Amino acid sequence: MKEAKLYKRENNHIKCYLCSHYCSINENNVGICRVRKNINGKLYSLVYNKAIAENIDPIEKKPIYHFYPSSYTYSIATVGCNFKCLNCQNYEISQFLELNNDYIYGKELTPEEIIKKVKANHLKSISYTYTEPTIYYEYARDIGLLAKENNIKNIFVSNGYMSKECIEDLKDWLDAINIDLKSFRDDFYKKICKARLKPVLENIELLKSYNIWVEITTLIIPGYNDSEEELREIAKFIKNIDKNIPWHVSAFYPTYKLTDAPPTSPDKVIRARELGLEEGLNYVYTGNIRDYEGGNTYCPNCKSLLIKRIGYFVEIINLKEGKCSNCNEKIAGIFE
Repeated sequence: MKEAKLYKRENNHIKCYLCSHYCSINENNVGICRVRKNINGKLYSLVYNKAIAENIDPIEKKPIYHFYPSSYTYSIATVGCNFKCLNCQNYEISQFLELNNDYIYGKELTPEEIIKKVKANHLKSISYTYTEPTIYYEYARDIGLLAKENNIKNIFVSNGYMSKECIEDLKDWLDAINIDLKSFRDDFYKKICKARLKPVLENIELLKSYNIWVEITTLIIPGYNDSEEELREIAKFIKNIDKNIPWHVSAFYPTYKLTDAPPTSPDKVIRARELGLEEGLNYVYTGNIRDYEGGNTYCPNCKSLLIKRIGYFVEIINLKEGKCSNCNEKIAGIFE
């Protein structure tokens, strides 16, 4: 255990300021994430140094396409989440505590040991992923600060529900983030995730304002968030912040507690990409389907193929020093 950050004592309970739930936690109780506990009037992280998963992944798997493309990233997670998504593809670890009577499980792995592994494998970045990194913030922060000292980049793959206070704390060491914008309807967030839409939208804007590299993913679920109207609204929202934010639109497959919807058709995902481009986004990508064109990066000016992707095979073709080799257009992102 480690004493948590971002909390205050209020009368006979603790107010947690880590995420947008802002839980009030009584003595010997935990918050919604189930990994932060009030013990004798102090809030503790129960998952510090307890890794449930670690892997070396292509950065495109996050998915991150405009931040050191074709590189590999060290991925780390603990159990727990502050969402209860009915369609979670990683529910075995995100909902581990619910499924295992609040038993905390994880391999003992210190920040120092992680940095050694990253350096030994000559990796450029660490990704805090698989579950929501906000809920193991103290662990991620200590790893992240050590990474920064060693010129290693830090990436969150997140639901975007962290608090404003958390963003203020992480803005100086986090380099990139992929936020899962699950829908543009508050009812969806309440029903499917047990959360709200507004904090996610506000946080996307705030993170972008701090020059953290932002990419956005939307999983398209038939009958839930797949109307052209809603998809256009998401695209317009992204464009109003920055038309250069990459938008990943991905196919859904039935899983966990959401099995009444069919898999998303490839045509629906391809159409979502078209809608994003029609609304003026420069970079829109398809995921979880076989669509070679939808995985490629093209110059928004001359339409030259810059980065070719087939699955996780990535070939940089016409990109040099962050510019299109054909027309010299500056391409949004962080490259070699």
